[in-house]
Amino acid sequence: MIFTLLILAHLLGDFLLQPNAWVSHKERRKTASIYLYLHGFIHFALVIIVLWNIKLWWIAAVVAVSHLIIDALKLHFQTDTNKRTWFFLDQALHIAVIAGVSALYFPYWRWSDLFSPENIRIATAIIFLTLPTSILIKTLISIWTPEDASSADNQTESLINAGKYIGILERLLVFVFILVNHWEGVGFMIAAKSVFRFSDLAQAKQRKLTEYVLIGTLLSFGIAVIVGILVQI
Repeated sequence: MIFTLLILAHLLGDFLLQPNAWVSHKERRKTASIYLYLHGFIHFALVIIVLWNIKLWWIAAVVAVSHLIIDALKLHFQTDTNKRTWFFLDQALHIAVIAGVSALYFPYWRWSDLFSPENIRIATAIIFLTLPTSILIKTLISIWTPEDASSADNQTESLINAGKYIGILERLLVFVFILVNHWEGVGFMIAAKSVFRFSDLAQAKQRKLTEYVLIGTLLSFGIAVIVGILVQI
């Protein structure tokens, strides 16, 4: 439970209670910005509030000090070209600290629990449903690739690799819906993609491309469903 509470405090402090003006000031002044230290104090106060136990002040101190250090590193090494990378790295480091503190607070929790057979099956399935399945589907339907799908003019009308990432996201969502036993979510996914994707193809009157996309979509959903069922067996 403490992990969830610390994540709540992090979300409140890093997003809801940090105005854009503070962020801009920190990026300009870096460690000389007063808002950097005010931001750290807010995290300290939020942890104290959500835990509601003054004896756990050391957890608030660890979270706040580590937050200051991580943010200071980001401010010094972040540039316009790597800003997105540093955003995800910054958040990953904050969550790692929270996970570490939570594990220390619950000494009976064992890291070996993370590698239980069930967790390994789920992790393997998630990895398989990303790039390996994308390559598998692409290979399976490569004999039917219509000219419209590979032409230069067609590629300029969509985001680079958008189809690949859409497929990965839809398979992961279908997998999650199956794990939580909400099959209606799978139906919603199929209906939503049909409305947004196939209506455009129908208007373009590209029958071969429509059939190509339909085969790929059915394979994507079908593989995700099969993997989800196998994991639950």
